[in-house]
Amino acid sequence: MLEKSQTETTRKRQGGFPHWIVFVAFRYIRKKAGRSQTSSVLPVLGIAVGVLALTVIIAVMNGFQLGFIESILEVSSYHIRIDNFPAASSGVLERIEQVEGVSAVSPFREVKGLLRRNAEGRGGRPILAVLRALPDDVLSKDEGLASKIEIMRGQFNLTEKNAILLGTEAAARLGARTGDKIEFISIAGILPAVNSLTPAAAGALPTDGAESVFVIAGLFNTGFYEYDASWAFVNIDAAADYSDSEYFTVGIKLRNRWNLDAPLERINAVVKEAGLDNEAALRVSTWRDYNQAFFGALRTEKLMMFVLVGLIFIVVALNIFQGQRRIVLEKKDEICLLRSVGAGELDIRGVFLFNGLLIGLAGSAAGMIPALLIATHIKQFFTFIETLVNFALNIAAFVSGANGEYFSVFSPAVFYIKEIPSRVIPGEVALIFLFGLLSASVSAWAASKKVSSIRPMEVTRYE
Repeated sequence: MLEKSQTETTRKRQGGFPHWIVFVAFRYIRKKAGRSQTSSVLPVLGIAVGVLALTVIIAVMNGFQLGFIESILEVSSYHIRIDNFPAASSGVLERIEQVEGVSAVSPFREVKGLLRRNAEGRGGRPILAVLRALPDDVLSKDEGLASKIEIMRGQFNLTEKNAILLGTEAAARLGARTGDKIEFISIAGILPAVNSLTPAAAGALPTDGAESVFVIAGLFNTGFYEYDASWAFVNIDAAADYSDSEYFTVGIKLRNRWNLDAPLERINAVVKEAGLDNEAALRVSTWRDYNQAFFGALRTEKLMMFVLVGLIFIVVALNIFQGQRRIVLEKKDEICLLRSVGAGELDIRGVFLFNGLLIGLAGSAAGMIPALLIATHIKQFFTFIETLVNFALNIAAFVSGANGEYFSVFSPAVFYIKEIPSRVIPGEVALIFLFGLLSASVSAWAASKKVSSIRPMEVTRYE
């Protein structure tokens, strides 16, 4: 009879997946009690907490990092840049605009200098600023730049040569408003004057360099403090007096900034056909070259956050490993019975593997659903948290008679943000879900190795 049973079991196994494995795995989950029940509930909760925490944290980190990256790429560095481009060859820009994958081409000049309010008696303390000189139609051509610049006062109008757009923080430092006059002094002009100052005149501000007076046409905000505190935009012709008028820099935006190789190759071909590759100073570079250190630091920061929060899965995996080993010992008699009727060692281990898969699937799903809800409604979530905390603080202040304080997770006094950013990347969500699933499955499979040490004859000898 035993041989017949083993033969039938072998035949069923050869015919396909042994469905009794699923049945036994579900039975172990349904029939658990006491410590065994706890050994399944706690891992599910642990995986759910890990998935929830990691998904929300990474989404918020993506919001901050991508916000910084996009501000840098759209406002400052562009996707591809051509430095020291001859102004006499401006007709080549039209050919570059026709390159497949290119969305916008903008020539610009950049000058550093001092800005100060041109008030009565030349009052006001100067600030160090970067003057980005652009064509007057730049916003109509560059949608990326237009999306990142928010005009708070006035308008973005560079048609006048003496018009200037100032960052909101820079205007606050200068005490300036729209319509005020701003004086710009090029550093290239004042450095010789600084070097020639006598000790008696060391405290004076030299004015021997190129100097111009601009009228503030508008105040802008990018959400990036460095630009809002020290940047200004003027007409591209207005900066010709401070730099070499024979050259400018070309900023190129791509439809897909991740696809650099093909557009870069075509742009280099256009430059070579125009004979500009003979220009010694001309250099073509990409956003990865300009921001390699900064973006590398952001990537390392995100990786370390992934690892630190991912330690939750290691703790849960150890819990699952110990729980499954205990179940193997508790179910020793049933395992021996299954082995006696023809179940192989891999079949028995498959029961525990499927058990681990169920735990990982339940925990990952239980954590991912609320995580996505929170990540996509992050503002409402933090508002709810702040309301609860402030309610508790007000009660404590009322009981103690002290003055209550307002709690804010991301206070504008500390963080230069208007609202908490959040970006959910589908690939990362899938990876986090997979971590939760695999942490339980691998632990259960490793714990089931104990099955190989169980000898049915020894266990059933005295039964």
